[in-house]
Amino acid sequence: MSNSTYLKAGLPAPRPSELDQPYWSGLQAEQLWLQCCDDCGKWQWGPEWICHHCLSPRVQYQQTQAVGKIYSYERVWHPVHPALKDQGPYLVVLVELPHADGVRLVGNLLGDPEQEVKIGADVIGIYEHHHEADEPYTLLQWQLTDH
Repeated sequence: MSNSTYLKAGLPAPRPSELDQPYWSGLQAEQLWLQCCDDCGKWQWGPEWICHHCLSPRVQYQQTQAVGKIYSYERVWHPVHPALKDQGPYLVVLVELPHADGVRLVGNLLGDPEQEVKIGADVIGIYEHHHEADEPYTLLQWQLTDH
């Protein structure tokens, strides 16, 4: 957990639905909860009412580790939202979770936004709390594990 936030205030807050509420509640508790099928045992993300693999309706949220490897990334130089107009560049990473059937999650890579990024580098999840928001929320960011 960090004492400061990587993203500045003013971004639109997540609006959890019945389908993804366990994910967002887990982040607030500094836990990563993703869907796993009770029938075939496969993990999945984004959330669905049925399993992506076997089409079973028996998918449940289970806690997993917020550790993975960088699968892809993009260095963003132009703001994608007015709240980010003074923040750039920044790094967006696609992180693969090998222990969860290769599920991939998107987040920001913390640290120097001009750092070299290596595909396959190990990362760990960092929970970024936004308590100042009207409806507080938490984002999952990523940090290289060799720091």
